[in-house]
Amino acid sequence: MKLSTQILLAFTLIILLSVADSYTNYMMSKKVQLNSHFLARSEEIIRTSNKTHKAIIEMQSAFRGYLLTDDHVFLDSYFRGLKIVPLLMNEQKLRIGNDNPQRAIFDSINILHNNWLQYSEKLIKARKEGQTYFNNFFENSLKKHIGKKINDDISKKFTRFDRIEYKRRKHHSEELLISLRHTRIFSLIFLTLTIIVGISSTLYIMEITTKRISSMVSLAENISKGKFTSIEDTRNDELTALASSLNSMSGKLDKNIHELKNRNAELNKFAYVVSHDLKAPIRGIHNVITWIEEDLDGELSPELKRYLAIIPQKTRRMEALINGLLDYARLNIKVPPEHINTNNLVHEIADSIVPRNFKLEITHLPELFTERIKLEQVFANLISNAVKYTTREDAVIEISCRKYSHFYEFSVKDNGIGIAIEYHQKIFEIFQTLREQNEQESTGVGLAIVKKIIDDQQEHIIVISKVGEGTEFIFTWRNS
Repeated sequence: MKLSTQILLAFTLIILLSVADSYTNYMMSKKVQLNSHFLARSEEIIRTSNKTHKAIIEMQSAFRGYLLTDDHVFLDSYFRGLKIVPLLMNEQKLRIGNDNPQRAIFDSINILHNNWLQYSEKLIKARKEGQTYFNNFFENSLKKHIGKKINDDISKKFTRFDRIEYKRRKHHSEELLISLRHTRIFSLIFLTLTIIVGISSTLYIMEITTKRISSMVSLAENISKGKFTSIEDTRNDELTALASSLNSMSGKLDKNIHELKNRNAELNKFAYVVSHDLKAPIRGIHNVITWIEEDLDGELSPELKRYLAIIPQKTRRMEALINGLLDYARLNIKVPPEHINTNNLVHEIADSIVPRNFKLEITHLPELFTERIKLEQVFANLISNAVKYTTREDAVIEISCRKYSHFYEFSVKDNGIGIAIEYHQKIFEIFQTLREQNEQESTGVGLAIVKKIIDDQQEHIIVISKVGEGTEFIFTWRNS
């Protein structure tokens, strides 16, 4: 399975868990909302029931007070109840609805209350019409406790109504608590699952990618160091393709490097053979010219002698060019690094190259662990170049070094004839020289050798110079 597919599946699972969590919370919240709404409505039903019952009791108390005292003031509460109770009844009917067992109870309360109103209206009328009529009604109704029975039935109905409402209220309160508890439990479960899946998928993807990427980085580092190894990757995903490409690149580079080494070895052999074979006829030409001068000295005209004198100069220059080309070809030869006292190394080179009339200043040269032959060639060619191009009597060569965090910066400076700016890059090309071609020591190979060594070491070299103001070569060098 591809790595991108695995990551997509992990994110999809996390998203599905989040959606399930959100849906569950939504459904639980709807239950909570319904139960909360019912409890609020139930509170209003109980409150209205109490208010209605209280209003009816106040009407009954006012009615009894009037009967006992014949004081019409008591009837104020009675008549006020005639207005309030119907309103409360209608309000309560709207709250409890039609399809409800409590509606039947409440309708029966309404019927009983209306019966009591009819009974009370007759008594009030009898009271007003005279003692005789009242006494007759008293004998027929009051003694039979008709009003009391109605009031008792109303109280029982209200008690039953409230009991049912409180029972329903208790049930919905329990449902509300259960919904809240379930909401917390489901939220905790889905949160835990989301965290577990997220962490597990992250750790899994990190495990299958980090190690493989680290191995690929190590392979790339090995390739950069010339160790052309390979890695095994059996997974079929994007990183497998990258690993296969790195292995293929490593194999091709290994093959190419071996081929280059073989060709370089052949070129070195060829250069040695060619230089050896070319030197022989050059020496032969030089010997022939010497014999002609010795044997036919008296027969040669001055002009012919002058021509014959040019030939040894050209043969010596040709031999110097061949030696320089051979040195340039041998730069690919690797030698083990060693500890080098750069100060002693530069003094040894200077003693064999720098004339006695030159002033030599060498300061702050460090100890290095590097290839001696290459560092020696760099200093030898730069010092030799300074000697060649410094012809004044007060000739000075300064060699110094500055240390930086990861490398050293060397400087070889002279007060010679200088180099024009337009030649600052050309002087590092092979066979490029600023002196006359017939001068034996000017082959144009020395600075090319320096540049090749510096480039092979992945270092840098620059030249700072103006005509008539001397020349300074600055190059960097690191410990191996």
